[in-house]
Amino acid sequence: MSTAQSLLNAKALAETRQAKFAARNRVNKIALTLSLAAMVFGVFWLVWILWETLRLGLGGLALATFTEMTPPPNEAGGIANAIFGSFVMVALATFVGTPIGIMAGIYLAEYNPKGWLSSVTRFVNDILLSAPSIVIGLFVYAVVVAYFKTFSGLAGALSLALIVIPVVIRTTENMLQLVPPGLREAAYALGTPKWKVILSITLRAARAGVVTGVLLAVARIAGETAPLLFTALNNQFWTADISQPMASLPVTIFKFAMSPYENWQQLAWAGVFLITVAVLALNILARVLTRNKL
Repeated sequence: MSTAQSLLNAKALAETRQAKFAARNRVNKIALTLSLAAMVFGVFWLVWILWETLRLGLGGLALATFTEMTPPPNEAGGIANAIFGSFVMVALATFVGTPIGIMAGIYLAEYNPKGWLSSVTRFVNDILLSAPSIVIGLFVYAVVVAYFKTFSGLAGALSLALIVIPVVIRTTENMLQLVPPGLREAAYALGTPKWKVILSITLRAARAGVVTGVLLAVARIAGETAPLLFTALNNQFWTADISQPMASLPVTIFKFAMSPYENWQQLAWAGVFLITVAVLALNILARVLTRNKL
């Protein structure tokens, strides 16, 4: 009787385990199906956007696109001034924001990781990371544009730099924290000064990750429109004077895409294609650098 009862108990236990396994298997299949459906949904829209960008953007590309200024309605022209303006403002923003972001990241990771100043800096940095870009544009408008009573490429570059800085700070701090402490300790044991340890050991070990953060920041500001609407405004003509209103690709795309004129719409799609290619190239470069970061 005891043997039969034991067999019954074992059979019941096996059936219970089998039922639990079947239930978990069903839940796993449902979760996997939903995950794949979400992935397909996202990829579908991404492929559609890229296809439309290629289809309409390539049709608007011509030699005049890179050599002529933005035209009046229903006349031939290009977006050379907008390409140049975007390049100048993005380059200035990167030149200004990158050193500030890297130095702040070094301070947070190496000099005072747990101090009150670091906590406040991280809090402010998180706010800047999540703040809408239009808020930054309005801030620069109130501080710079309204004070000097003129829109300018310099104000546009400043607004873009304020977007670059928090991205570079966060990336630099995170990459430096990934460097093994043993590398620092070995350098300190040899009597190496702290500044040289940071410059020659930790930054060198994390350089690929830091560069990746800079490239991602550049990719983010390349398509920003709202800050430039309030700072650089626009300019239909070629200008290299950063103290005056300056054209940019995002603002030109916004203006031309909203217009009823076919030539403007074609140039807008050409600008979209150029920005997409530039951002895609930067992201690919960032991925390549990330492979050997540490």
